[in-house]
Amino acid sequence: MTTVYDDLVGQEHITSILKGAVTASHSDVQSQEMTHAWIFTGPPGSGRSSAAVAFAQALICPSHGCGTCNECRSAKTGAHPDVEIIRTEGLSIKVEEIRELLTRVAWAPSMGGWRVVVMEDADRLTESAANALLKAIEEPNTRTVWLLCAPTLHDLLPTIRSRCRHIQLHTPSDEAVTQVLINRDGITPAMAQFAARVSQGHIGRAKYLATNENVRSNRAAIMRLPLQLNSLAAAFKAAQHLVDIATTEANTASEARDEKEVNALQEAYGKGATGRGMATGAAKAVKELEKEQKSRATRMVRDSIDGALLDIATFYRDVMMVQAGNDDAIINTDMHDEIIKYASTHPNHTTIDKMSAIMAARVNLAHNAAPLLTCEALMCRLAKA
Repeated sequence: MTTVYDDLVGQEHITSILKGAVTASHSDVQSQEMTHAWIFTGPPGSGRSSAAVAFAQALICPSHGCGTCNECRSAKTGAHPDVEIIRTEGLSIKVEEIRELLTRVAWAPSMGGWRVVVMEDADRLTESAANALLKAIEEPNTRTVWLLCAPTLHDLLPTIRSRCRHIQLHTPSDEAVTQVLINRDGITPAMAQFAARVSQGHIGRAKYLATNENVRSNRAAIMRLPLQLNSLAAAFKAAQHLVDIATTEANTASEARDEKEVNALQEAYGKGATGRGMATGAAKAVKELEKEQKSRATRMVRDSIDGALLDIATFYRDVMMVQAGNDDAIINTDMHDEIIKYASTHPNHTTIDKMSAIMAARVNLAHNAAPLLTCEALMCRLAKA
């Protein structure tokens, strides 16, 4: 039987909790199973946003989450009038956006018993936006449910997380991700196994790798960078190459989309229609859209670099496993010989230092450090013996 929870791979431990809360929400009996605010946390790719959306679907579904009715389908796409799905594509969620959201969710539910807000990147709230959200959670409407998603609890204000019920998702196993790619996406078993292994349980990343040859080619080039760091000059070259790959990948994904968005907005203001041309305010609206697109592109480049750094980290992780005598735990089996050789020619303690340097660079990127300078500093540290 189909349900809204079918896409939650390896998260059986939370499915029963959400089902119990949905049942309690449809009952007149007071219960602690249902509350007005929830936080879904978990590592990238664990499906925290998918879990929150599935919960939202189940709350407004007459059958408690069948996945096939009109309510479930419209809620999943954000088209349901009682379900708000906030997906930020910029670097942050600003206070103006939260205030506008609070105005909308103050209304009573129009169709179902609940008005549900899913915020997929609650960790990107600015301080003022978080404080505005806190007031709404402190003084909730009786029929409004907040579902916040973040990597960890510490990415949210202590005052917010203390008023929410916490749901912790786990990274799904390679076997579980492999089966999803095979059964849901029709990917060959060999490719599914490779993608699941190198993506480390990130379902979206695994599908992206398995279905895009260019992405696999870029990843292969990135994974060979540690083998090329034999001088400072090579380190600077590697940093530039990494940023170039990430920028090209991000721009390819955004350019066609940006053009479509601008054309659609101009048409909405009357471009191409007979008469006097576009309506008043069109130029300002296009300028605001282009500003949002620029912010989104910046984030996409940073996210792409972050993903590349995680891939490089798996190289040093494999080296560390070999140095610890656990050759069977290698993730990048396609580089088995190179990893064995590298592990035998470099001291064990430097491997740990290099992994720490990669994690520090990721933190700096998250704090809006300049991407190229960050990568140059990192590659210089990795080039040390």
